[in-house]
Amino acid sequence: MDEKRVLQMAEEMDRLILPYFPKEEGMQKKLFESMNYSFEAGGKRIRPLMMQESYKLLGGDENEIDILNPFFAAIEMVHTYSLIHDDLPAVDNDDYRRGKATNHKVFGETTAIFAGDAMLNYAFETMLEATVKEMDPVWKTKKIEAMNVLAKKAGGYGMLAGQMVDYLCEDKPDVKLEEILFIHEKKTAALIQAPLVMGAIFAGASREKIARMEQVGYLVGVSFQIQDDILDCIGNADKLGKKTGSDAKNDKATYVTIKGLKEAKEDQIRMSKEAEGMLSSMHEGQSELVGLVDYLISREY
Repeated sequence: MDEKRVLQMAEEMDRLILPYFPKEEGMQKKLFESMNYSFEAGGKRIRPLMMQESYKLLGGDENEIDILNPFFAAIEMVHTYSLIHDDLPAVDNDDYRRGKATNHKVFGETTAIFAGDAMLNYAFETMLEATVKEMDPVWKTKKIEAMNVLAKKAGGYGMLAGQMVDYLCEDKPDVKLEEILFIHEKKTAALIQAPLVMGAIFAGASREKIARMEQVGYLVGVSFQIQDDILDCIGNADKLGKKTGSDAKNDKATYVTIKGLKEAKEDQIRMSKEAEGMLSSMHEGQSELVGLVDYLISREY
């Protein structure tokens, strides 16, 4: 899938999810301005698109796909909150994200913390509101199960677990490959597994296919992060929209520093092909998921 098609899909997704974001009004207006600044900072909406295409791939009824809109918005909110907090001085201390000044550089550190906190809460508020109003018992059950997946993948057994271990490994002299893989699985793959699994749940897929979609998410997420490690070594900072060489500068252990650039590239390609093969074998409906995954894990920025 080429860049033009991804941007077209992202634009279509924006029309579905932007209505769920708060209006910039009230005494807390600055909070909402900060939230919306990061949300509108040019992301390609990969995660909600993955949920949408997972749903389609596994035979979900496209006449009912609008039911997923609050969940599309919620997964993007959770992702955006994580980026706001990742960029903070206490974490990665980044000045730019997607070629724009990071949230704390524009609104200040305190407001950025509050904006991230509010974004996470607002994600679950959005999903719960849609679930409380649901009258169909089958869809209500699906929505509850999907929320449970996102809560686990974003929390202390998912993304936050990866962030914590990543922090603990910063000054550790003998970081092991298993620790790097844990970080990549939890910090990155968890929020790719979540939309793929949620899409499968909404489509009414079997437990076997839901489990396979979770494995696809693992392969895609780890492959994506290995590529990120590779790009930090050899990528173009202008295209990436952020600094490169930060891992080496900070003497940070990565998949590349442990296995070497050549082997890292080989592993990244192997995982990518395995993920795409698994997706192709599950094909039930029309979907652009394979192309989207290929774009994500073969990117150069």
